[in-house]
Amino acid sequence: MCIPSVDPLLLDNLRVNKKYSVIGILSARTGAGPQVMAMDEAVKATNTEVIDIEWPRDTKGGAGHGSLIIIGGYDPSDVRQAIQVALDNLSRTFGDVYNSPAGHLELQFTASAAGACHVAFGAPIGKAYGLICGAPAGIGVVMGDTAVKTAGVDVLSFASPSRGTSFSNEGTLHISGDSGAVRQAVMAGREVGIKLLSEMGVEPKNDFPSYIK
Repeated sequence: MCIPSVDPLLLDNLRVNKKYSVIGILSARTGAGPQVMAMDEAVKATNTEVIDIEWPRDTKGGAGHGSLIIIGGYDPSDVRQAIQVALDNLSRTFGDVYNSPAGHLELQFTASAAGACHVAFGAPIGKAYGLICGAPAGIGVVMGDTAVKTAGVDVLSFASPSRGTSFSNEGTLHISGDSGAVRQAVMAGREVGIKLLSEMGVEPKNDFPSYIK
């Protein structure tokens, strides 16, 4: 969605970190990390900037989040293009989201973080960034431990149900560092997460092809 000329009264109350006359909106009930990663690619490709990211407690009753991402720009065509780029990337960034009746896993990776990853997760711009998430939250703790033991990465933060999330039942490790090391750590977290969730009943499945290889 794009608002070519946002009303100043609304803009004053959106609490965005920078005021643009043109804003774009990407919002969903299910998914947060995939939308952020997709928007990260969008702002790299267009003359736009992420000005707000929020985490609704949603997932249609599941363990995770929904998302609200607002971008700003000076030209409606740039903002519309950014939203389209993000939408086009979602099938890729959902590729490492795995679901089962017992919970879910989410893995994300980029070799060069941009504005969306920085605003959402504190990722250093221009450096590799990885997200390792498991639900229920205890799965995420074990995944994170495995990841940091596997490769030399910088730990940015660990988000848990009461810290860094909107009270979702997730444990999420945010890492940065050398691209190869971050990728290796994310893949190690994925491997143990799939094993643990499988032991709780059914092997978790992804709806789109994995992109982290």
